Amino acid sequence: MVARDVRNAGIGTGLVATAVRGARAAGCAWLHVDFEERLRSFYFDACGFRRTEAGLIALAPEPAGAR
Repeated sequence: MVARDVRNAGIGTGLVATAVRGARAAGCAWLHVDFEERLRSFYFDACGFRRTEAGLIALAPEPAGAR
């Protein structure tokens, strides 16, 4: 998360770009992100993630207040 007072300065997209380069260098085939609905435009429009269908199974109990 980028500090509120420096948001919209390209820091978040730079962090994602660094993660992409690192994942590629490590030989990863995919980089997955989960996000809150309010961040949809950031991840899809600014960072270039694409929409996918996915599923999830929780393997550990959810922490209190997670829902």
